[in-house]
Amino acid sequence: MKLKFDPFILFLFLSILIAYIFPDLVLIQEGQLVETATSVGVALIFFFYGLKLSFQKIKDGLQNWRLHVAVQSYTFLLFPLLVLAFRPLVQTALQEQFWLSFFFLAALPSTVSSSVVMVSIAKGNIPAAIFNASISGLIGVIVTPLWMQLFLDFGEVEVLGDVYLGLFKEIILPVVLGLFLQRFLGAWAAKYNKTLSNFDKAVILLIVYSSFAESFVSGIFDTIDSTYLLAVFGGTVCLFFAIWFMVDMINKKVLKFNRADRITALFCGSKKSLTHGSVFGKFLFVNSTSAGLYFLPLMIFHAFQILVVTIIAQRYHKQAEESDATTLH
Repeated sequence: MKLKFDPFILFLFLSILIAYIFPDLVLIQEGQLVETATSVGVALIFFFYGLKLSFQKIKDGLQNWRLHVAVQSYTFLLFPLLVLAFRPLVQTALQEQFWLSFFFLAALPSTVSSSVVMVSIAKGNIPAAIFNASISGLIGVIVTPLWMQLFLDFGEVEVLGDVYLGLFKEIILPVVLGLFLQRFLGAWAAKYNKTLSNFDKAVILLIVYSSFAESFVSGIFDTIDSTYLLAVFGGTVCLFFAIWFMVDMINKKVLKFNRADRITALFCGSKKSLTHGSVFGKFLFVNSTSAGLYFLPLMIFHAFQILVVTIIAQRYHKQAEESDATTLH
């Protein structure tokens, strides 16, 4: 199996470059044009998600409750608590900003499509992967803002009234509407799945552009240097491998999952969703000029997890094929 490069990663960094060169585009019509476009785009992303959600596959994955509890615990407890352990080291405002960007990453739900694809390649428990990846985003709508409100200054934004209402209107409501119309439009969504996936990515790129453009306009990037960026990259890589080895050890030594469940718990429990992160950040950092900085670890983590987990998934796939061949002989 050949390792494929995901061009979306290149487009992510290209959107940052465009934001750097043309930051004033975000100010058109006092920012209303970009804001409206992203709101409509986000709602459509989750409407299409509802159209594609398979009740049968989710039902098939419901029975293994130990696996589900483990995956969601890794995602919403182990991740944040690991980053929280470094909170006492924060001394300055810049360090606070740096730490908070990692805590935001840690508090996010797991990614959906790539988790299922990787589990499939590695020959893990696919129905359980679909269930956990699907429900993670819905849990995150509630849990992520709760974690963030402990340390993020929302200013005049009310978590319950503004953040939750916004997430409900742009995520939960479209998903429910998509589920309701699935019987009529489900086949259409399945047929044009690749096109809809490209639409999702385009909306994410718009959100990334908007966040970084606002940060460039405010001059927030003038306050950091290359050392900060290297620290973000190093911290992101260390966080990924720390979580990966901790989850793997717990699956093997404590929970003693079989091979298929271990792969699912490892792949779903160690990943974070750029899609949900982009959407949540739109509400959580609505009045923040540092939004671009808060997105940096998430973007690096997204690119790194795709690269590394793809390699690992292919290795698991090869091991499974060799095992099957040995069994046959």
